[in-house]
Amino acid sequence: MTENHFAGADTASSDAVKAFIAGGLERARSRVHTLTDIDEGELVKQHSPLMSPLVWDLAHVGSQEELWLVRDVGGREPLRPDIDHLYDAFENPRSTRPSLPLLPPTESRRYIAEVRSKALDILDGARLEGSPLVEGGFVFGMMIQHEQQHAETMLATHQLRLGEPVLHPVRAAEAVPPADRERLPREVRVPAGSFTMGTSIEPWALDNERPAHEVELPAYWIDTLPVTNAAFVQFIDDGGYADSRWWSADGWAHRNEAGLVAPKYWKFDGGRWLRTRFGFVEPVPADEPDQHVSWYEADAYARWAGRRLPTEAEWEKAARYDPETGRSRRYPWGDEDPTPSHANLGGDTLRPSAVGSHPEGASSLGVHQLMGDVWEWVASDFKPYPGFSVFPYAEYSQVFFGGGYKVLRGGSWAVDRAACRGTFRNWDHPIRRQIFTGFRTARYASTTAD
Repeated sequence: MTENHFAGADTASSDAVKAFIAGGLERARSRVHTLTDIDEGELVKQHSPLMSPLVWDLAHVGSQEELWLVRDVGGREPLRPDIDHLYDAFENPRSTRPSLPLLPPTESRRYIAEVRSKALDILDGARLEGSPLVEGGFVFGMMIQHEQQHAETMLATHQLRLGEPVLHPVRAAEAVPPADRERLPREVRVPAGSFTMGTSIEPWALDNERPAHEVELPAYWIDTLPVTNAAFVQFIDDGGYADSRWWSADGWAHRNEAGLVAPKYWKFDGGRWLRTRFGFVEPVPADEPDQHVSWYEADAYARWAGRRLPTEAEWEKAARYDPETGRSRRYPWGDEDPTPSHANLGGDTLRPSAVGSHPEGASSLGVHQLMGDVWEWVASDFKPYPGFSVFPYAEYSQVFFGGGYKVLRGGSWAVDRAACRGTFRNWDHPIRRQIFTGFRTARYASTTAD
């Protein structure tokens, strides 16, 4: 199997590709309905100025599907042109969306169902070849990824809401026996040399993942596992939040302005750290990857530990590079699509797996849990690759380049497999903590024998 296979479907069969797309659309919609199957008052309420009301996300996924699939690909008459401006993410910042005349929940559900019916009819008659927009089903894949990204955003909104729990895990975070992490090395050495970063042939890759290009790197060491809650508590106990030595100038200023003393949703009570997770208050699990930390906190921890955050290229080489073949894999474990044995994905667990879980998902170099569990902050700013070309619109990636955004890699437990691969790039402001973020650290290899 090679990198250019169609995300798990047989490229030789148009029917198989269409069935794969239809399944992805249904999986995304099922998640959205589950996450909005709550009291209507909770749907229309804004739980944080950082996030939209859930009802905005609900109709927005349908609005985008109408624009791209019904009107553009299908050439059909608009269903609701009167609401286009309401669900334009660039026209309406999240903090102002509650003041808009949004569709109420019942009407939103009826609208997205009507859009989906037309989209499936268009898919049934579509030729998935010709223009770049439809080649290999790209635009349909873009909509699947878009809806799944909003499902993850909805989960972040649920985490911010107050009140009684309304979400419950479908499966345990440790769906497979964990690896014997006591036997795993603390870190893995990645050899010097070039590797292929990004992709030019992955059918559903977005423009910021393209094109494939060679990157030369010196040797370095990277953590075998993400930094755990237990390790981060040591940073707290050692006064890490109160010592400016470990913080960048901007990070220290933000730490003081925001009054940061621990990861978001943590509090110290009764001699122990507790966290709030989707309405439940529980002891912070020592062996889970640290979650809900900003880039500034991750950077400060790394400095305190005498290490640093890996660059984006270092992260991707550790995840994709196969030293035996010299090629870059689609995923750390190979080219086959993720299963629960490989990674904690899909949002069903409502939490990260303990470090050392999913040993089948390790990279060829022996780095574990690079996919799923937590998005991992890296040192790099969000910038275009050499030879970048906007596709299919500038507002997806280009407008964010150079805006002070830091890159996140790997995907969290809340990410669907359609929006998770070795080349996938996420980005956010370095102050953000409401997203499902963690990190691992790295260091330079001082000598060839190191």
